[in-house]
Amino acid sequence: MLRLLTHNDLDGVGCGILAKAAFGKEVDVSYNSIDSINHQTAIFLDKNNTNVELLITDLSVNEENEKKIDEFVQSGGNAILIDHHKSAEHFNRHPWARVDITHADGSPASATSLLYRYLQENGYLQPAPAMDQFVELVRQYDTWEWDRLNNIHAKRLNDLFFMFSIEDFEEKMLRKLADGNDFAFDELETKLLEIEEERVERYIRRKKREVYQAQINGFFVGIVHAESYHSELGNELSKEFPYLDYISIVMLGRKRMSLRTIHDDVDVSAIAAEYDGGGHQKAAGCNLTLEAYLQFVEQTFHSEPIQQDAHRNRYNLKDNPSGSLFMNSNDDFFFIFKEQDHWNLHINHIPQPEQYDSYDEVEKFVKRNYASWLVRDDRFVKYLLKSHMDSRLVTQEQEGY
Repeated sequence: MLRLLTHNDLDGVGCGILAKAAFGKEVDVSYNSIDSINHQTAIFLDKNNTNVELLITDLSVNEENEKKIDEFVQSGGNAILIDHHKSAEHFNRHPWARVDITHADGSPASATSLLYRYLQENGYLQPAPAMDQFVELVRQYDTWEWDRLNNIHAKRLNDLFFMFSIEDFEEKMLRKLADGNDFAFDELETKLLEIEEERVERYIRRKKREVYQAQINGFFVGIVHAESYHSELGNELSKEFPYLDYISIVMLGRKRMSLRTIHDDVDVSAIAAEYDGGGHQKAAGCNLTLEAYLQFVEQTFHSEPIQQDAHRNRYNLKDNPSGSLFMNSNDDFFFIFKEQDHWNLHINHIPQPEQYDSYDEVEKFVKRNYASWLVRDDRFVKYLLKSHMDSRLVTQEQEGY
């Protein structure tokens, strides 16, 4: 008999589906949140039933349960922990843990892909087209490779996961895997997914207008309150506000935060660890502790959301050597232009001494430090006219008119 404790997201449920495909009624699966895994692990270990093997996937345990698993194994029990999060690498000091961030080919690992490898290596499952494709879709979605590879099917699988109960989703997937043919969505699922995609798009469009900027522990952070579509929202907000170090999605009802970044030099798993959490370098989660509440919620409560850049301009465009105009809520103006090989900045028509090597560098500066946004064409034209008139007046005064 096998007791599987796994996460309640797509990757964790993928592990449950593989376990049921391999062991059938011989496995008892429990889906857990990050907060409940230690309680469920302790319940199992306190029984000290060495006749039941313990398998933990896509989650890690606290130090107390780590010691208890050691004792359980030493007393003759079998246990294995399979995970792919950077914050769990220290478990590899135990013979019962297999934590791998990547596969041998260098591709990012997911718990489902690691469990699939383990089940094949031990003869519990044989590779099959539908199962191979299912596991790869889960892996791509959980590691966000689907976005880089533009594999919309991986995202659609996660969308489908949230449209059904875990039990119904399990049943659907097990039927597809049992067929042995290529993994595909049926006509009804495809229609439901199209409707869901429209709903997600509307939700993200609304949330883009509700992002707050704060400086926390040396990082520039975009903060949004949202209860749904965290992965999609985090990815889209990171692209919309690339000058921010990371995005924090706050869930007050659940007292949780989800952290996302697109930057290689920012490790959100390390940031999450400061608030009793963990995860990957670019995607992590943590508790909304009192300290986190004060920093991410209270600090931004009286501020205004980030103003979005104008999107339909014909003249005031980004990365324009002739000039791009930004402003902030204090009616300060920031004019960025290129002269020879460097980018320059005027603040309220006053030249600034520093020069920049790239447009992105100076835009990042004015957005981080002045919370500015790209203005519409009409404001841009007024600014240029005023600059022209001011320069004519200066010329006339110099010539004695």
